[in-house]
Amino acid sequence: MSDDLFSKVYNPDVLSCLANLSNDEVFTSPEVVNKMLDMLPPELFENPDTTFLDPACKTGVFLREIAKRLIKGLKNQIPDLQERVDHIFHKQLFGIAITELTSLLSRRGVYCSKYANSEFSITKFKEADGNIRFKKIQHTFVNGKCKYCGASDVVYDRGNDYETYAYEFIHNMNIEEVYKMKFDVIIGNPPYQLKTAGDDNGAQARPLYNLFVEKAISLKPKFVVMITPSRWMTGGWNLDDFREELARSNHIEEMHDFLDGSDCFPGVEIKGGVSYFKWNRDYHGECNFYTHVGDSITSSSKRNLLLKNMDTVIRYNEAVSIV
Repeated sequence: MSDDLFSKVYNPDVLSCLANLSNDEVFTSPEVVNKMLDMLPPELFENPDTTFLDPACKTGVFLREIAKRLIKGLKNQIPDLQERVDHIFHKQLFGIAITELTSLLSRRGVYCSKYANSEFSITKFKEADGNIRFKKIQHTFVNGKCKYCGASDVVYDRGNDYETYAYEFIHNMNIEEVYKMKFDVIIGNPPYQLKTAGDDNGAQARPLYNLFVEKAISLKPKFVVMITPSRWMTGGWNLDDFREELARSNHIEEMHDFLDGSDCFPGVEIKGGVSYFKWNRDYHGECNFYTHVGDSITSSSKRNLLLKNMDTVIRYNEAVSIV
């Protein structure tokens, strides 16, 4: 009787629930995270020296799902479970939270405690942050705009009592100096945009995700895996140079494009859809491009993202041959 009861009780993953809560900062579900991780070579999760960074932690779901794979992949090399967990969380997994609240949420999701040095943490650190860092910083305003992200001082010059949304990863952070290492994989779902003026004046929001992608690539990891709005493929504010550089580099080995963003993030409207990709430092060739509608891949093609004499990415594989 009890076994039958437990088999029927609905026990959803709390991070799956959180993935549907916000339209401001889009949370990623474990299902999407694992599809992104599936693009990476499996041997990465069998190597005790592979290092991972999430530069935009919100719930810690990327680090948590990576940890699951490493715990399984390193079983033979580090048989003792606690020793294996300690090695993974101390030496292989690193994150930078986007707000103080998400730092607590991420540590709770990864270490099972919002403070990594507490008695409840599954692995003990000397510092409360563990390897999930949050440092509240201010924007650097020049002529009314932040010189790193373009934030308006009208909106974001508001003291220490509020979140500044000055994301450390893209604000002159020397990450290799902070962590004393280079990362093999940089993966995440960065903030998408930042409003540039008041709520009611109709100002266009400034994209931010491109800054995270550019910074990640500049660090020269083996792989960059990111999920972003797909607007960069065809247009968008200040995205022309980003599109040209990213698409023409021929380092994007695999791209999954969702024409309707709600197919990837249920209940969240993201105009123009979303996509996730794998950038491979050591790859130079055509991209394996997959188009998703609903739960299905409707088409796939191996092709250049930007065709000759074109400045936008054709998102429909069927149209490439016509063009």
